[in-house]
Amino acid sequence: MYSAEQRLKTLLVAGLAGNASEYRQFLSELTRHLRGYLRKRIPHLHDDVEDLVQEILLAVHNARHTYRPDEPLTAWVHAIARYKLMDFFRTRARRESLHEPLDEHDDIFAECDDEPADARRDVGKLLGHLPDKQRLSILHVKLQGLSVAEAAQLTGLSESAVKVSIHRGLKALAAHVRRIA
Repeated sequence: MYSAEQRLKTLLVAGLAGNASEYRQFLSELTRHLRGYLRKRIPHLHDDVEDLVQEILLAVHNARHTYRPDEPLTAWVHAIARYKLMDFFRTRARRESLHEPLDEHDDIFAECDDEPADARRDVGKLLGHLPDKQRLSILHVKLQGLSVAEAAQLTGLSESAVKVSIHRGLKALAAHVRRIA
């Protein structure tokens, strides 16, 4: 009785010699062996087994001219199958890294980061305690990033008055914060 290796090798060699029915038989029997091989390696991915079997069969067919009859068929087919399986795992890993399962998104509303909004509101309240000259000078230069000259032009103050207003306003804010803390 022939081993699977001998049987498949005989069919492939006959197919390579031009016997189409022997070659079809080789592909048919190889399909059964590949399914078993893949089901052992990816038991949790049965839906992908058939697609992978077809890819391996196509690779075997396209590379059939590289097979040397004096070499073991098992090693040749195994190398092709292994490379296709690795390609499958790489592609799957890339695809999965882009998509998280939806059921893991139930924590999206678990935490809320209101810190920037809270900080803006708190700064607005603190600035409300200052006279307009100090409040506007701090707002334009320190919060909006305008130059002292630009702030002076907007407020109608001199540049030195803007600088003094910023200094006095920051000092008043620090004192106010110490009182409420």
